[in-house]
Amino acid sequence: MESVLEDIVIVGGGVAGLATSLGLHRLGIRSLVLESSDNLRSAGYALTAYTNAWKALDALGIGDLIRQQHERLQGNVTTSTISGLQTSELPYKAKGKHGEHEVRCVKRRLLLEALAKELPSGTIRFSSKVVCIEESGFFKLVHLADGTVLKSKVLIGCDGVNSVVAKWLGFKKPAFAGRLAIRGSVEFKHGHGFEPKFMQFFGKGVRSEEELEQDPAKVKQLILSKLGKIPEKVRALIENYELDGFISLPLRYRHPWELLWGNISKGNVCVAGDALHPLTPDLGQGGCCALEDSVVLARCLAEVLLTKPIGKTKEKGEEEKDEYKRIEMGLKKYAKEREWRSIKLISVSYVVGFIQENRWKMMTFLRDNALVGFLAGLYLKMADFDCGKLTIS
Repeated sequence: MESVLEDIVIVGGGVAGLATSLGLHRLGIRSLVLESSDNLRSAGYALTAYTNAWKALDALGIGDLIRQQHERLQGNVTTSTISGLQTSELPYKAKGKHGEHEVRCVKRRLLLEALAKELPSGTIRFSSKVVCIEESGFFKLVHLADGTVLKSKVLIGCDGVNSVVAKWLGFKKPAFAGRLAIRGSVEFKHGHGFEPKFMQFFGKGVRSEEELEQDPAKVKQLILSKLGKIPEKVRALIENYELDGFISLPLRYRHPWELLWGNISKGNVCVAGDALHPLTPDLGQGGCCALEDSVVLARCLAEVLLTKPIGKTKEKGEEEKDEYKRIEMGLKKYAKEREWRSIKLISVSYVVGFIQENRWKMMTFLRDNALVGFLAGLYLKMADFDCGKLTIS
């Protein structure tokens, strides 16, 4: 089949994919986003957008729109389900190195819709599952399940934990963290009565069978049986969840050393978002870090694509080679800029999760007493980061 030429192909229409496409669009560069589902994916319900996410959203030009739709959180309250006592409270008013902290719980669907709305018509191609990637000179051939073949100058993998592009780059399948995350969402038509604060409850940790993840009724029953000493108001909220409001997924992460030894970019191919740095949700940084990636990647690509070399006109083959080399240079710059930030977030998230979910009595004692303030402060410390503006030098 004859291939269709596309300058930039982005695999995956989640937060990272749409944000990268929008970043490129803001800089005057067109891209094509391939989404395997037939509409925008909103799995996961919501994400906590910390300060670093708002820096990225402002750079993309949709920060104020998202702010209007979501209430600002005032602080973090941590409670032990063993004693039933509050163990710490951290206000979000403090200032970091990059200004005042800002935290809001953002509906994933509204974020995706805002990103998609800003993109030119035809940017997102739905029902487009990538089945294989091939090399063809200075281009990549992206084969889709429907038989379409796209010939791309740049290929960006934003296709999540089970990334086809990450596999092509040589990354292993993300490792199982030994834990499951159970997530839920409920709509309150007349308000929920809770303060605008991020509430965390920590207990002894629970061991369960993986088959529970396929049975919402058992998942709900397990949660209710293990809640421990929590306010009745919170217990009632979980009791009133509809069964289809529960999602249970195994937590996966990439070993940090893989980013040191592996290829975040290779030639004209790279990865971003969960395809690059799948991490456990213990810092709430998955979506935030994906937004950082998108701004940095768009900027690095624009620097090499919009800066044309000065000199004599070259033959087509030489021009393609020069452009490939510039793209390779831009993606290497992106990879270098994101490598240590990704390693740090993966590592700290894993360690925080290990401490928070541990069943050992000594560890739970330290968590609820000596380490409680330190752990709460890590959320803001990891979020105190600015990915920069969408401008090129």
